[in-house]
Amino acid sequence: MQPILKSCCGIDVHKNMIKASIAKGPLDSPPRFCTRTFSTMTRDLLKLKDWLTENDVEAVAMESTGVYWKPIFNILENDFQVILANPQYLKKVPGKKSDVKDCEWIASLLRCGLIPASFIPQRPIRELRELNRTRRKLVGMMSSEKNRIQKVLEDANIKLASVVSKIDGVSSMTMIQALLDKYSLSKEEITDMARGKLKSKVDQLVEALNGKVTDHHRFLLNLHLNNIAFLADQVQEIDKQIQKLMIPFQKEESLIQTIPGISKISAKAIISEIGVDMSQFPSEAHLASWAGICPGNNESAGVKKSGKIRKGNRYLKAILIEVAWAASRTKGSAFSAIYNNIAKRRGKKRALVAVGHQILIAVYRTLKTGEPFVDQGAEAIYRRNLEARQQSAIHLLERSGYSVAKASV
Repeated sequence: MQPILKSCCGIDVHKNMIKASIAKGPLDSPPRFCTRTFSTMTRDLLKLKDWLTENDVEAVAMESTGVYWKPIFNILENDFQVILANPQYLKKVPGKKSDVKDCEWIASLLRCGLIPASFIPQRPIRELRELNRTRRKLVGMMSSEKNRIQKVLEDANIKLASVVSKIDGVSSMTMIQALLDKYSLSKEEITDMARGKLKSKVDQLVEALNGKVTDHHRFLLNLHLNNIAFLADQVQEIDKQIQKLMIPFQKEESLIQTIPGISKISAKAIISEIGVDMSQFPSEAHLASWAGICPGNNESAGVKKSGKIRKGNRYLKAILIEVAWAASRTKGSAFSAIYNNIAKRRGKKRALVAVGHQILIAVYRTLKTGEPFVDQGAEAIYRRNLEARQQSAIHLLERSGYSVAKASV
């Protein structure tokens, strides 16, 4: 292995302490290792920074251990090239492992340029990412609270969910709030509360709301409703902060919204995960592989094994699958044709992953070129697939000894 760095540092990260080892020396001779231990408090991390500066360190590498790498990265990112490595690429031989050996091993690999860097976006994107992920968690908590409301209603013999499509709709919530104050609701009261299509289901609503609501049920319903209101306020606050941070990226946000299925919320979430600078990824294939949305590559002895997708970025994958659901239902779009072609052969879930893969490629190209997305349309996809099937059938017949010629019309 040919060294490329005269002075570099490998860091083994833990919760309360870190081991740092500097590999230093001429490129044509083995390096000298100098190892020190620091705590993860800010004062000690600043001492680490000064020590690295004194030794003319060019680059620093460390494992992405939970969230414990972040304080170190925040201190060093402005003064050194910091490489965050996937632990999968830094495995050491079992039985010969210690904290000192780990940091020296990392430094040795870094000195020879053998550690691929993980994608770490700039601070504004990182802050945007944290806000979007927190928002997603809060929305999930709201969904859990709505499910708990449904559980309490079932326990109280209230079969509202059998009549309405959404338990958290305006009419449903108005009726649930009314049940907190009254033991029963009259037909006239239910008629006043029903909106839209529910006005034609008043008789069914009367039957569904005829239950046995006790004080215990009212206490639980009030608790869950208050939690939902609190979480909704928190989501609004986060939305305001996200909107502030998205001001520099309004152009990119508008561009990727030209892709079918991507809404304003989805556009913000996608930008928060991959950023807007596509030069970070050599190609669209690298981005898809990093996200874990492309087929896996597992081949041995000429035999292709499971092609299941990698773990990748689970937040980005979840967003892309949601977008894929919306795009697959957009009539006349190329994504809907791709979904229909794959779903009938491989199932809906695989089809959604395939559509999500194509959407991520479209996002990459749109951000790379700065031009709006142009949809090919469903007909172009169906025509292309038809031509491929025709060519496949012709090749099969020709291999069987037949001569195929297209009839003139």
